[in-house]
Formats: sequence, structure tokens, C-alpha cells
Amino acid sequence: MPWVYILKTKADKYYIGSTSNINERLKHHRGGFTPSTKTMGFEDCVLIQEYETLSQARIIEKKIKSLKRRDYIEKMIKEGCIRMKL
Repeated sequence: MPWVYILKTKADKYYIGSTSNINERLKHHRGGFTPSTKTMGFEDCVLIQEYETLSQARIIEKKIKSLKRRDYIEKMIKEGCIRMKL
């Protein structure tokens, strides 16, 4: 199943991504194989949410990234879910 996930980095930033294999993707982040999080340092996966299709997950990922609002991301993490419409 496809997922949207939010990581917190050691640089105190958030990374938003989507994948069809969450376990493998998190292994890549933890292992330093993803250039975008390798330099920031992976700390923790703070939110994961499942979607029906990978295209839906990618749409939500892009919407979150386009907001560029830390407070909104932190609200999603606190609530434990992403409340965005496709």
C-alpha cells in the first residue's frame, strides 16, 4: 500500500515523502542512502498515513510541500493524521 510519511531530522527540519514500500524507504533514510536526508541526519519518523493509490499519496505529498508551513506540519503530527483533500 502507498504511504505519505513525515520524518524529523537532527537538523530540526521535516522531510515529507511518499512511497509504496514504507519499510524499505525508511531503511534507505536510516542508512543514509537518501541524499536529501543524509546531510540533515535522520532522527525519527513522526507520521505515516496510508492511501489507496500511489498517485493519491504523491498528490498529498506535493500539497504538504507546497504549504511550506512548519506549524501546519506540526499540527498534523500532533493530531496523528493528514487531513487534506485530494
